[in-house]
Amino acid sequence: MVVDFAKRMEMAVVNTYFKKKEDHRVTYKSGGRCTQVDFVLCRRCNLKKIGDCKVLAGDSVARQHWIVVCRMVLEVKKKRRRVRTERRIRWKKMKVEDCSVRFREEVRQGFGGGKEVLDDWKTSAEVIRRTARKVLGVTSGTRKEDKETWRRNEEVQESIRRKRLAKQNWDRQSVQGQGVQGDAAAVEE
Repeated sequence: MVVDFAKRMEMAVVNTYFKKKEDHRVTYKSGGRCTQVDFVLCRRCNLKKIGDCKVLAGDSVARQHWIVVCRMVLEVKKKRRRVRTERRIRWKKMKVEDCSVRFREEVRQGFGGGKEVLDDWKTSAEVIRRTARKVLGVTSGTRKEDKETWRRNEEVQESIRRKRLAKQNWDRQSVQGQGVQGDAAAVEE
């Protein structure tokens, strides 16, 4: 009955795949008789992940019934989701004089060269957006990692500056042949 069910559901009876002594296969003992009544089933595609299947004779659920243990090797794979944000127009470039002048000229050409503004807002907005994308550019759409630089106060920033300078001094000295001896002096400066 168990074997028929396993065949229909494309499963495997794991207990039968491992060569064990009879003591390690028997799950029920009574009146001098030994039987294997407990089985572990798994999908055939997962059979390669099974490490071992055995009976723990010392631990019993009832007086004559022993526990079946199956060891599986599972790999935890984290899927890293790429967070994509919407591509945005770099409006900050409008602060640069030559970009803002070029943008104004391109918008005027987009409106037909005159000083008249179109009555249709959607058309006007589309002309402005298209010109901004062309002149100012757009972001890549990927989000920068949050480094929490807003938490850094003046004291921390000064400490980081000193650390960088010490590292640069140490690199320069190791290139010149002084090596590790100059390390302590560089940190103290």
